[in-house]
Amino acid sequence: MLDLDNIQLAIQGDSYHCPIKGEIEFNPNGLILVDHAGDIIATYRQDDLQYIQVLAQLQHANKLQVLNKGQYLLPGLVDLHCHASQWPQAGKGLDLPLYDWLQNYTFPLENRYQDNQLATAVYQDVSQRLLANGTTSAVYFASIYRQSTELLAKACLSIGQRAFVGKINMDNPEQCPDYYREASVADAIEDTELFIHNVQSLHGNQAGLVKPVITPRFVPSCSHELLKALGGLVQQHDLHMQTHCSESDWARDYSKQHYNMTDIELYAETGLLNHKSILAHSIFLTQSDITTIKQVDAGIAHCPLSNMFFANAAMPARELLNQDIHIGLGSDIAGAPTPSIFRSAFDAVSHSRVREEGVSIYLSAEQRGIANSRISFNEALWMATNGGGKVLKEKIGIFAPSFHFDAIVVEAKVQVGNLRIWPEFDSPQDVIEKIIALAQPENVSKVWVQGKQVI
Repeated sequence: MLDLDNIQLAIQGDSYHCPIKGEIEFNPNGLILVDHAGDIIATYRQDDLQYIQVLAQLQHANKLQVLNKGQYLLPGLVDLHCHASQWPQAGKGLDLPLYDWLQNYTFPLENRYQDNQLATAVYQDVSQRLLANGTTSAVYFASIYRQSTELLAKACLSIGQRAFVGKINMDNPEQCPDYYREASVADAIEDTELFIHNVQSLHGNQAGLVKPVITPRFVPSCSHELLKALGGLVQQHDLHMQTHCSESDWARDYSKQHYNMTDIELYAETGLLNHKSILAHSIFLTQSDITTIKQVDAGIAHCPLSNMFFANAAMPARELLNQDIHIGLGSDIAGAPTPSIFRSAFDAVSHSRVREEGVSIYLSAEQRGIANSRISFNEALWMATNGGGKVLKEKIGIFAPSFHFDAIVVEAKVQVGNLRIWPEFDSPQDVIEKIIALAQPENVSKVWVQGKQVI
């Protein structure tokens, strides 16, 4: 017999998830049971011996929520890299080199987050837009201003989004404008410690749905002293750390020229690198860097579209996946203009195809691309869900007992959007590929985070 009192939610319907990298598991008319803490108790397939009995008990107790045909349950999407403060500039200045884009657009905008009224409006909007796109977990850069960054944490908590929020740290006068940088290392660390405490102590955050993240912007913007001090906080508090890593030729060369180290070597030397590190981009990695990342069990946020605009190179995602590096996806707003992780998944596929096929018409087909560098739609969905959960070291991204029930319902609607499902033509594999390629917010009809329906 089921312990019906322990069941908060029971859902029957067609579901997809990726328990194994490269494989999609389709469960038609499956059952998922969720407890009052928002964690999955059990899952059942139609051919399980207990399925009929469990279904009958749930129906009798009026505890069953049934999805309609044409509705598909998926794990919530994970965005490992989003600059919440840059939301107002999404789609602007994408023709500029990274350094110029930061100086002309980003730093002036982020400096405005001294204004808490502006911060409240922007942060509530961007977190709600990500949630509407199916992003149940998001890793956010904010700005250097502690008070407004705490408003981002409060916004995420109030709408029920699982969030990892970082107050940016940057102090290098050679790379940071006079008007937008930390006054001193001591002030930066004091403010960051207060930020950690305040986020962890937010009313209603006892379960840690919203977590603070140590956030050095990237190597060029931080002094060695600041990196070292922030590394001390990572070690002391066992926190997540997010940063940009080997994103471009310029960023890579800066570390080499100033420290005679790679970014990874410098992050390791300063104590920033740990099993909760989220390394955005990570394009120009050496084999030694890859070995280090794997040894410490850190993870990479793959941001394929923004790489196209600012990195001047494509991340070798295929090769990194083959070496069992943890990789998830990032929207990288506003280095890319869209808040959709479905779009990031599609871009991961398309970028890998460009790598494999090549682009130069002046080379033969055999010379033009990089052989065997393709990423499948299944692998892209794995990165968007299970892979992101592995990077974060959170029990999210698949439907399995003891995992948090973060989930979305995607459905095709004839009245809106471009997603169309034709049951007579579309196999389960076709459906998931169509969802990745065509789903828009209009197709995300329900969203749960930690068992609580938030849309």
